[in-house]
Amino acid sequence: MQSSRVFYRLLGIVLIFALVMVGSGFSPSAEAQTVPTRSLILYDSTPGPYSKLGHAYAIMLRNLLGHFKTQVDFLPVENYVSGTVTPYQFIFYLGSLFDNPIPSAFLADVAQNPLKTVVWFKYNLWQFTGHLGAANFASQYGFNFVTLRNLDGAPSAATPNPGFFDTVLYKNKAFVKYYSYDAPTGAIAADPDVGIAQIVDAIKAKALVNIKNSKTLEQTPYIVRAGNFWYVADLPFSYIGPRDRYLVICDILHDILNSKVQESHRALVRLEDVSEITDPSAVKTLADYLSARRIPFSLALIPFYRDPLGSYNNGTPEEIHFANATNLLNAVQYSTKRGGKIVMHGYTHQYSNVGNPYTGVSGDEFEAWRKTSIGQQGQPVDEDSLPWALNRLTLGLAELATKQIVPFAWETPHYQASPNFYRATAQKFKNVYERAVYYTSDNLADLDMLDSTDPNRDFAVGQFFPYIIESDYYGRRVLPENLGNIEYDIREIDPASFISYTWQDLYTNAQYAVAVRDGFASFFFHPFWLESSLQLPGFQDFQSLIKGITALKYTWVDPSQL
Repeated sequence: MQSSRVFYRLLGIVLIFALVMVGSGFSPSAEAQTVPTRSLILYDSTPGPYSKLGHAYAIMLRNLLGHFKTQVDFLPVENYVSGTVTPYQFIFYLGSLFDNPIPSAFLADVAQNPLKTVVWFKYNLWQFTGHLGAANFASQYGFNFVTLRNLDGAPSAATPNPGFFDTVLYKNKAFVKYYSYDAPTGAIAADPDVGIAQIVDAIKAKALVNIKNSKTLEQTPYIVRAGNFWYVADLPFSYIGPRDRYLVICDILHDILNSKVQESHRALVRLEDVSEITDPSAVKTLADYLSARRIPFSLALIPFYRDPLGSYNNGTPEEIHFANATNLLNAVQYSTKRGGKIVMHGYTHQYSNVGNPYTGVSGDEFEAWRKTSIGQQGQPVDEDSLPWALNRLTLGLAELATKQIVPFAWETPHYQASPNFYRATAQKFKNVYERAVYYTSDNLADLDMLDSTDPNRDFAVGQFFPYIIESDYYGRRVLPENLGNIEYDIREIDPASFISYTWQDLYTNAQYAVAVRDGFASFFFHPFWLESSLQLPGFQDFQSLIKGITALKYTWVDPSQL
């Protein structure tokens, strides 16, 4: 049986390590605005332990803006000079560092340009109110900044969750802010700070969204709009997940940028890790079910199967090219006749002749990212370069071309590669169909860059999207996968497969995704869950999920036509 690997795919929490690089890009979208605009993202970067985290958040916001027709530029707020905002219609300030000194030139330009849309996130709004004077700010904008709130008390073994503003209320859903506490170490994984704002003039300001303390039931404004000035009470890019307040900002961006997009909810399903050792009968069962219901689908194919260590072949190394992959060709031919479209899922979906970090077998391993042990953060492979990546993609396409297969998209094995590899995929493929990891530096050769003890460390973050990103940070058009995948705990067979993620979990994620007005419900499924030896309800759960998403009024669409 081919092992299942979750890695960065089941991203209930998507903060992986931490992130970014100054850059710009033009992001056309047929689904968004009709008039091109320019947007400026300002972020905190004063030297310190988290100086590059603001850059990471800027990359994540820039990716979301890639859904809209807007040119996006980055700038550390510390480098702001008078008049910088002049050519921009939309200005986003990401307040990630508490009390980071904001240049007076920026504060003055915001005050003197009321026709520009300004979106202020989390920290340091008190510097703007101080610049204007608290009374003048309240008179002009119709609300006050009151204070910051954090945890209601120190967590302990007896009271592991003392409470904080952790629930964003939006479109009849309760979107969460992640929190966990490890009593033995005292470690807290959370971003509990929230800015407390008070509406003083309901004509000039409105709380569009509220946030609630689930312990005390107290509520406070989460997103305030005062004309063209917006305040978001936290940074919704930390610890993101499929039911997180991150989805709220994904949707609200439509209002901020005046997208005028129509309500539309589409669904995608992908059959994953289809290789020569995938049981073709499992693929046929799934293809028949989808075809009978006229549901388009895709197959993520591994063109060149390799088992260099003989892990699945009694110690004898094995290689099977696509042209000779009888089982795979059988599954592909059967599926394409029933509407299946092809995604190229790696060239070999493994690396060299070593475990990376598992068996060395196609489908089990990272391909463009090196991990020598389980739990290691990893780094680019030794050969990493743009030419190396382009060659690998070319070889994979050549494998498929032996049977006249042209994939409509690329999917990165285990959703992680280097910046070089990501940029190569932008050159070779019109679409990528995945989640991805984004970095604050291209210099990833030294693992110390990601060392949490280094005060100047760079960051890497994983991000998923609820809608199509026409151009991401690496210049790629990204089709969304936002629900995750069904997983079963089979640790007694495969020690690496110890996570249980049910069809009901994915169905709940789809219910939350409806809040994004043009959001997708997109998931993938491994055909090997249908193997009889596992004695799992894989097919029944797959059917239940398809029926559940359909009942939510999503429209199943052909990903190759997006």
